[in-house]
Amino acid sequence: MEASKHSPEPWSAPQSPRTLNATLSLPGSKSLTNRELILAALADGPSTVTGGLVARDTELMMAALEALGAGIERDGDSWAMTPINFAHISDEAVQIDCGLAGTVMRFVPPLVLLGFQPVSFDGDERARLRPMAGVIDALRQLGARVDDDDRGTLPFTVYPGGLPTSAHTIEIDASQSSQFVSALLLVAPRLQAPLTITHTGSTLPSVPHIEMTIECLRRRGVSVEVERGTSWTVEPQPIDADDVQIEPDLSNAAPFLAAALVAGGEVRITDWPKKTTQVGGLLPELLTQFGAVVESDDGTLSVSGPRIGPGVGLQPVSMDLSAAGELAPTLVTLSLFSKGTSRFSGIGHLRGHETDRLRALVENITGLGGVATETEDGILVTPAPLSGGVWRAYGDHRMATSGALVGLGVPGVSVDDIGQTDKTLPDFLGLWSSLLEQQ
Repeated sequence: MEASKHSPEPWSAPQSPRTLNATLSLPGSKSLTNRELILAALADGPSTVTGGLVARDTELMMAALEALGAGIERDGDSWAMTPINFAHISDEAVQIDCGLAGTVMRFVPPLVLLGFQPVSFDGDERARLRPMAGVIDALRQLGARVDDDDRGTLPFTVYPGGLPTSAHTIEIDASQSSQFVSALLLVAPRLQAPLTITHTGSTLPSVPHIEMTIECLRRRGVSVEVERGTSWTVEPQPIDADDVQIEPDLSNAAPFLAAALVAGGEVRITDWPKKTTQVGGLLPELLTQFGAVVESDDGTLSVSGPRIGPGVGLQPVSMDLSAAGELAPTLVTLSLFSKGTSRFSGIGHLRGHETDRLRALVENITGLGGVATETEDGILVTPAPLSGGVWRAYGDHRMATSGALVGLGVPGVSVDDIGQTDKTLPDFLGLWSSLLEQQ
């Protein structure tokens, strides 16, 4: 695996000089922001998105939607959205830069079904390794022509074709990413006929992300019929214009909350929703298994734990993270400070994320002297004395934040490319400094 070249110098991860006592506020959810941007671009009138995340992934999504004809006017954290007028789309070719954003490379191509011009998609070098066959196959089943040289990955060009005019069922294998299903659900209300999406694979990862998509649709008046959790039917119907407030990104809260278990003390995150479809909403339950004390008071979630040291370690865990794969890098890293072997399963699909996350975690852990082994669908971690060294980001924002977390408890750790955090949390360094400096 190649080292990333995003940042010019490694970042020395600071150890905490004291137990923590910090309160933090986090920016909006990337997952919700990009779903709501898509729906606003497909709605039956102007919408407003407030509190959306401003980061590389969301900037790429906005640029993609503007290239297809959506209007976006920004006024601070309030974005006025004018939907795409598919009746007046130019027939000139459009090129979309997906960067490394899974939501862009998977959610935007189905929109081409509603237009007339060919649209080409490409992204970062690593983006060309991410699985796209589920979306490409679905587009072909819906009448589009997709030129991808039979690779099933970026780059490719989509040419709209004749959409089905009667009820239609498409079958896809979404074992590699639940985004394949969400991508089709988001565009389905605007198609000419009822669409049924059937998942044919043996496993379906990150089901909460599909539930998030369905909830976003429901708030805009769209009904989705779900059968056995593997089949979804959507009738043609309008997508209501709406004014949406984006929740804080709860998955981005993971390394900050986990820090309380490494450095000791208490970390609080404000504006934590009482009810959410975000995967990060599982953090209170998951961190409790390590021995954290979790409390919620008037919208603020607090996590506290003992300071790791000689004779003090976290509880070992056995976790099926099939529903919460994006939390795995943080939780696997946290298990380095446990008192026994931890087992993480249900995350084989992480091999197809921004990087092969299982391999990257194992290489980073063993590189610091730790003991970690890949399994067919997860990782085993056995605590061992760790030494300083370079923690590689591999072009992945969650690998970068995990390096900061391990550095809290291990002196001499540096992250080769902390700038990868810009993908979903541009002010990560400022927030991390605030975490350590508050008293």
